[in-house]
Order: sequence, then C-alpha cells, then structure tokens
Amino acid sequence: MIDRPSLAHFLRGRREALQPEDVGLPRGARRRTNGLRREEVALLANMSADYYARLERGRGPQPSEQMLASIAQGLRLTLDERDHLFRLAGHRPPAAASGGDHVSPGMMRIFDRLVDTPAEIVTELGETLQQTPLAAAITGDAAARTGDARSIGFRWFTDPAMRDLHPEEDHEFLSRMYASGLRGLVAQRGPSSRAAHLAEVLLAGSDEFRTVWARHEVGLRPREVKHYRHPEVGLLTLHCQVLQDPERTHMLLVWTAEPGSESAERLRLLSVIGSAVAPR
Repeated sequence: MIDRPSLAHFLRGRREALQPEDVGLPRGARRRTNGLRREEVALLANMSADYYARLERGRGPQPSEQMLASIAQGLRLTLDERDHLFRLAGHRPPAAASGGDHVSPGMMRIFDRLVDTPAEIVTELGETLQQTPLAAAITGDAAARTGDARSIGFRWFTDPAMRDLHPEEDHEFLSRMYASGLRGLVAQRGPSSRAAHLAEVLLAGSDEFRTVWARHEVGLRPREVKHYRHPEVGLLTLHCQVLQDPERTHMLLVWTAEPGSESAERLRLLSVIGSAVAPR
C-alpha cells in the first residue's frame, strides 16, 4: 500500500538536497528554492511538472514502476534510496540483477557535465540508458527504442539502417565483435539470461549472425577509433573513451575528435544543427 505522506516527504527531501549544478542545469539569477525546483525534477524524470508536484503534495494516482524508476534516476538516487522509494509507493523494488537500468549517482554526476559532448551510458548489452543530445544526433534517439531493439548488437543484425551509420569496410569487424561480445555474456550470465535470449532470437532470424556465431570467437574488443557516417555532416572519425562502473556493469562512452581535424569541425557543426538531422 502506498504511504503518501512519507513518499511526499522523501521526494521533497531528496529534491531539496540537489543543486542545479549537481545535475548539469544552470542555476539562474533568481533562485529562491532550496535545491531543485519541482519543474526541474520533472524535466530530469521525463514527466509533467503537474504529475510530480501532486506526488510531493501527497495526491494523485499511485505511480507506476516505470514512473518511479524515472524519478529515481532524475533525483540521482542510490540503489538503497531507489528501493526505499519503490516501497513507499507500494511496489516491490526491482530484483537485483547484473546491470539493470538504474545508473549510479557517481556516474550520473560525470555524465551531467558532458552536455556539449557526445556521450552515452550503456549496459553490458549495449542498451543506451542516458544520452547527450550530441550523441543522439550521431547515433539516433535512444528513447525511441524498445524491447530487444534497445541492444545495439541486436539492431546490428536486424535493422538494415544500422549499417548506414558505419563505412562498409567496418561492417565485417563489427559483426564479429557483436557476436563475440554476446557469446562471452551468454557464458558469463548463463542460459536463462537476457544475453542468451538475444542469441536465441538472432540465431533463429539472422543468417549472418549464425555464420559469425559459428566461429566461436571471444574477446574481440571495440576499437578506440570509430567511424560514423552522418547524412548531413559526412564522415566522423572519433575516439571513444570508456569509463566502467564494475558494480552496475554500466559503461560511460565519450566520443572526441582530434583537435583541428575535419571531424572536429564537423562535430562542431553537428552541435549546432543537432538532432533535427539525426539518423533514424
């Protein structure tokens, strides 16, 4: 059963403990609110300000598990705080599992400072959990992806549009790399894992996947230098740096271009024209 007064008190306390600069937002000149404004939390949690305000006032419907997960991420809660939020709202906390969708506050603090840089936080299956606007302009909006298609490796073998993002000379290596990574995860996580499910679906539906899977390659690592073809700015040659959260098995990917290079100028142009010309 939902505990509305305690839920409202907890949400207010966590909101007031956060400052705008903690989450990558400008402070502004006329801030009288302690911590974040309700509208700012709603923006971070991808929900209406009215809906969030009703929760803080102890009113409104019982929030769904999806809403609670969004609020927990928006408020940069720890896992213990997230689980407490779920219990106050009358839900069982998400089962403990490798990865999961909740990003640690520490990694989010780094991510929040990369607003003008192409960066993503991904799971071990290549599912994008957080994405800067410039990353979305390069690889497409992750919010539109659902189900198995959230995994980049799954999309590589099932969505022909994925191949348009990379030069053809990179395709063979990428196919082998995605199959190698998935095989390693199946061995690590077991036959009942999501990795095993993705492998089964791909084996049933992709001739190419069956071919590279049969090679039984493991340990192929992504290359640091990556090439992306963008429909408006052209070829981007970017260096990808990776920061890993071993506890959550999440990775923060940050793309940069060599200073003074043609790719650096194209990246600057892309930051101006933005997601309006992002690949679909």
